[in-house]
Amino acid sequence: MTSRDAVDDLRVAAVVVTYNRKELLMECLEALLRQTRPLQAIYIIDNASTDGTPELLHREGYTPSLEGGTLIRKTLHNQEEIRIIHIRLPENTGGAGGFHEGVKRAYHDGYDWIWLMDDDAEPLKDSLEKLLPYDSEGVVALANLKVSPDGTPQFRHRGFFDFEGFGDMVRPLSPDDLRGDCVEIDHASFVGLLVNLKAVEYVGFPRADFFLHFDDVEYCLRLRRRGSILLIPGSPIVHKDGAMVNTGSRRIIGRDVPVVPYDRLWLRYYGVRNSVWLRKMNMKRWKFYLFLLRAIPLSIGGQLISGENRLRRLKFILNAYMDGFKGSFDNEKPRMILYS
Repeated sequence: MTSRDAVDDLRVAAVVVTYNRKELLMECLEALLRQTRPLQAIYIIDNASTDGTPELLHREGYTPSLEGGTLIRKTLHNQEEIRIIHIRLPENTGGAGGFHEGVKRAYHDGYDWIWLMDDDAEPLKDSLEKLLPYDSEGVVALANLKVSPDGTPQFRHRGFFDFEGFGDMVRPLSPDDLRGDCVEIDHASFVGLLVNLKAVEYVGFPRADFFLHFDDVEYCLRLRRRGSILLIPGSPIVHKDGAMVNTGSRRIIGRDVPVVPYDRLWLRYYGVRNSVWLRKMNMKRWKFYLFLLRAIPLSIGGQLISGENRLRRLKFILNAYMDGFKGSFDNEKPRMILYS
């Protein structure tokens, strides 16, 4: 573990990506300002929100103007100065585009560690303080333990890669995995992932063209090739799941298949496309083709039993598989299909 003096010398920036959740964003920012180990900067990446986010940020003293920019504020502890940088993107680039922009800016500004989170995250006051002592040779990233507002661990999106089977690409943590003060893992979602500057220098930035879904998996695959990702169970971060939507499901051939409302199907496209591409890149060839033989009929069945816009749904889902197979990342395509 790194000494206290060395930890104090580290320069840390948080990157918070937001879209139309201004109340959650305020709670996240206040939690970041309350850290017992102060940050040096907070990058607010606003994905062209339309809910009055810029106005609220300005009113609450987070930006020098409605157009954003850089502001210097004092933290609540020790009156340390902290840079708050509001970047309002001209269009919604998805979570992937937001994290790409935030990591790129924090990297070029030279911060030693970059702490990634969505606007529905709320770190505890000592979450950062409990991560930084694990800065050591060969560690490329540190991860908070995701917990629900009631303190229950969220094991999903913290775990180990599994490209051998046909289930999820990441096997979630189990309670038994949390023994000890740190656990080496393969994957952590962008909710409380602290990434080392030297690792970013080697692996680059998150892929903006993923738009939504599995951009964290792709980035962690690159990070793991460089070194270790450590989960610190004693450093929780609250995840409020503000974006979760109950889409429902139906059972086909003994499996639950999600049924997505037609007006949200364009969001589903990105998950299918990105996961297919990742499996093609990381599975044995014969297993990948067997996966497609199993997955495509299930997806087709899910669209046929949906009860609405069946032909358009089929076109949608087949394009997602085809584009993932080809590695085609045209992020305007799903909305064009939806309204064509």
